[in-house]
Order: sequence, then C-alpha cells, then structure tokens
Amino acid sequence: MTPEQTRSLLTICLMAAFADGRNDPREREHVRRTAESLSAGAGIDVMSLYQDVLLKRVTLEQAAAGLDSPELRQLAFEMAVGVCDADGVHDVAETAFLERLGASLQLVRGETAPVVDDADALAQAPADRPLPEILSVPSPAAPAGPNQAELDKMILNAAILNGALELLPESLASMAIIPLQTRLVYRVGKAHGFELDRSHITDFLATVGVGLTSQYVEQFGRKLVGGLLGKVLGKVGRTIGSEATGSAFSFATTYALGHVAKRYYAGGRRLDGAALKPAFGQFVDNAKELQRRHAPEIAERARTLDLKKLTSELTR
Repeated sequence: MTPEQTRSLLTICLMAAFADGRNDPREREHVRRTAESLSAGAGIDVMSLYQDVLLKRVTLEQAAAGLDSPELRQLAFEMAVGVCDADGVHDVAETAFLERLGASLQLVRGETAPVVDDADALAQAPADRPLPEILSVPSPAAPAGPNQAELDKMILNAAILNGALELLPESLASMAIIPLQTRLVYRVGKAHGFELDRSHITDFLATVGVGLTSQYVEQFGRKLVGGLLGKVLGKVGRTIGSEATGSAFSFATTYALGHVAKRYYAGGRRLDGAALKPAFGQFVDNAKELQRRHAPEIAERARTLDLKKLTSELTR
C-alpha cells in the first residue's frame, strides 16, 4: 500500500468520524488525540489530515480518487461504515455521507448493502445479554457481593478476545470490539446490582475517556499505519496479522474498562471523571505487561476464532 493510498483511507476515516455533524466536544477531543497518537512514528502526519478534514481543505471525492483498486475502495467503505456505526446505527447525515462515499468509490449496492447490514446489526447489539459462550461469565452475586475472582477472569477473557479480534484483517472483527466492551461493562454493573441501559454505558465510557467513534478510528488507524492491512489486502482466506500494536491497544482498553467499571459500580457509582480517568490510565499501563504475557494465548484465539458465530451471538 502506497503512502498516498494510506492517506486517502485515513482521510475518509476521519471524514466518517465527523459525518454526523453533532460535534460532541468529548468525541472531537478523543479523535484529535487519536490523530496525534497515530502521527507519532507513522511516517504520515495524521494530525495534518485531521486539520484538513475539519477545515474542509480536502473533499470526499478527492480522497476517494486516491484509491485505485476495487479492494481498496471496498475497504474504505467498510471502514467508514464501522466508524459511522461505532456509536449506534448511522443517522440521516451519516447515511447521506455513506451514499455519497459509495458513489465516489464507484461501488454498487450489492457491494455496500451487506457491509451496512452487518454493521447495523452489531451497532444494535443489545447490551443486556449474557456475554458470548467463548467468555466465562461470573457467578450470580451472593448477598456478600459479587465473586471478584470470577469478575477478574471475565475481564481478562474479554481483553484476550478483543486482542485476538484486532489481529484479524476483517473489518467486521474490529466492529465487534465495541459491542463486546459495552456488554462487559453491563455485566460488571449487573454483578454489583445495577441494571444499565445503553445510554448510561455510553456515557460511562465517555467519562472514562474512551470515545466510541474515536476508538474505532484508532483501531483501524493502527492497523493501517502499522502495515497490517497492506500485508493482508487482497489475500484469500484467514490471515493473522503479525503487527501487534493494535491488538495490545484493544487488550489494554478492554482490560482497563472492565476494572474501572468494577471499581465504579462497587463504589455505588459515586466516582466522577476526575477519579475515573486516572484510574483508567493506570489500568491501561498495568495491562501492557499483562498483554505481553498473554500474547501466545491471544494469537491462538485469533487462529481458532469463529467470527461469524461470535457476531451472531452478539446480535441475537
């Protein structure tokens, strides 16, 4: 993949992040930090691309023109759908953006509709369901409180699974990470006696400092600037990526979310952002060494993971 092709894909990714026009200041700041972090050592100034998108110095048609193969054009559309659906099924403005993008990429409905349908199903995946069979679920809370060892095991297993998903080249694998994190937070809250809805969980993630849209931008961006997508693009069948930066990011984020949620709900939901954000950062740091120890298990999970079965369990 050439630098020009990478820039085009990242530009479309950032355009998708702002396609809804809502301009949530927390999400905008998350995306800005993501662009800044992706620029470091990537050989591409993602922060400059971010500014070009905000100031409308580049058009969608110009970005699409830099993608000169059917595989790259399909990848760009899949990535954009994932970004638009990261915080829920795409709205009217995002629908218009995706239709315009599909036309700019010269894609027909038969190429775009399955992508949209899969992403919509994951975006609507109910949070108030058991975790997929592949994960251990904690025992019901006893009068003395939830089983902490079982909760810790559930959080670690969820982190391993999300780290494995990030090693897969399929766009659908990255789209499954956020629903899994949402369901993990729900299960932790439920273990402590709280019944949560999607809006509460979304607000909790934003308070912790994890934006849904920006997280998907970062997941995709790390794969792209790390060269993983360039290695697997156009290959047939299951290919496990050798670039582990994105996997480590998703492992650490999931691990930290689970443990911050455990602290938050154990404390009766009395902690605010000033307490939650530093705790999240500390758990992310703790997870880095833990991820290295579990790297063989993460790679093995990626090799044996049935992605269709997993997404089916999430969406039913």
